[in-house]
Amino acid sequence: MTNDPLNLDESAEWSGLWWLPGAPDEQVPGVLRYEPEDGLVLSLIGTFEDRILSNLSPGMTVFHEGSRTWDVIHGAAEQREITLLGCVPNSSKRTIGARVKSPDKQIVVATTAIIGAHVSGEDDAAFSAAEVSVEDLGLWAASSAFEGFLGASDGRPDGTGSISVKPVETQSVVVDGTEFRLMHRHTLPFFDQRKGGTVGRMRDTAFVRAVPADPFSVSGARATARLVQDLIALATHRAAGVIWLRLEVAGTGLVSPGERPAPPRHADVLCSPSALGKHDGKAVDHHRVFFTCASLPFKEVVPRWCEAHGRLQAATNMILGLRYAPARYVENNLLTAVGAAEVLHRGLGIDEKPFPADEFKAMRDAMLAQVPEEHRDRFRGSIRNDPTLRDRLYALAARTDRDAIARLMPDVDRWARRTTRARNDLAHEGRTPNHSVDELIAIVDVTTAVVILNVLHELGLPAERQRQIVQEHPQLRATASTARKWLVAPGADS
Repeated sequence: MTNDPLNLDESAEWSGLWWLPGAPDEQVPGVLRYEPEDGLVLSLIGTFEDRILSNLSPGMTVFHEGSRTWDVIHGAAEQREITLLGCVPNSSKRTIGARVKSPDKQIVVATTAIIGAHVSGEDDAAFSAAEVSVEDLGLWAASSAFEGFLGASDGRPDGTGSISVKPVETQSVVVDGTEFRLMHRHTLPFFDQRKGGTVGRMRDTAFVRAVPADPFSVSGARATARLVQDLIALATHRAAGVIWLRLEVAGTGLVSPGERPAPPRHADVLCSPSALGKHDGKAVDHHRVFFTCASLPFKEVVPRWCEAHGRLQAATNMILGLRYAPARYVENNLLTAVGAAEVLHRGLGIDEKPFPADEFKAMRDAMLAQVPEEHRDRFRGSIRNDPTLRDRLYALAARTDRDAIARLMPDVDRWARRTTRARNDLAHEGRTPNHSVDELIAIVDVTTAVVILNVLHELGLPAERQRQIVQEHPQLRATASTARKWLVAPGADS
């Protein structure tokens, strides 16, 4: 039985027996199938009772509309314990009264499968560690177990060479009681004899292992996977899919005095993440990566990201959403990018009030005194001592490296004014008659870049690296070009 994690982009199947936790003796045979695009489907030869019924009196049963769902289904298949979570019957076929008696059939759809453990639910703290592999994590780690050497004679390759393997030292850091480890796992050399030749293979996989102080649940493990996934998505400026998620069952692998060490027991999680990782997909071009562990060490970036991810999560979610599921219409992207800028400004704690509190109160009271009493509550709610959108945009542009911002856009004032007007026109009038589509695209791209630069600044990315990103990253370089074309004032702002 292989010890490799189950990749989320590969199909799998388990034949076994299945039961509800409250009735372990009432087992039903069936097959669990996982397809990357379709998810988890359990095909039972037999049924769990999914009808909603009540007994009004002895011998009288009433069937109600709807069907039952099950939080948990347990199973035993292929020599492994399996837990299915979030189970909903898709179809049930009963043969009562049929001419030819045959087994009942039932199709159940599940949201999550834990292959290798029985748990009581999403929040059952049954695991002691989580390991997650995400697309382009190896590139971001800036380390590898492989080294390649090419032979040369007289300065020219002579056809000789070698690939060597050297274990990579684990990097670790503790954040709020959880230890995060950046690790590598590599296979031994394998020679695949083909009819047309021989292929030599080895695989080096980088992954993050999280070990909390106390056991945690599958929902906690998914949150950890999302933390890593979002960090890599930010660093690579693209959607980063989860390739696999493996848990270590708590209480396994322990060694008693005088006993031989037993290997820990693992459980693989199959679910539908926000982005599905392709384990054999082509890696992103290194020119398109904002930062790696070479420019921002693992021990430094992980604690900063853990803190920023919670505090700035709404803003980062909105910006990353433009990478995972970009809208087809520029208006949607405009609201998302500008909304992210507003939310980020609040999350950064630079929400300075335009007026001192005592002066604002005096001004508000004076204005309210001129308003008829029946309208005062409504009028009071519209008077707020908050920065305007334009104020927030100016503050974000001023907060990060000024040279990076200058390379991104030559006219901050024009950007702030045109962005504010576009958002207000769209929000209040439902259209943007004063902006061309090309200008709106430039506004979205520049605003997105400003948010990203602020998040990178919050993570401690050096100013020089921020300038390099704007100047060398293909997408930000294109953004700077459109900014010079569409966000430079030809005269007075119209």
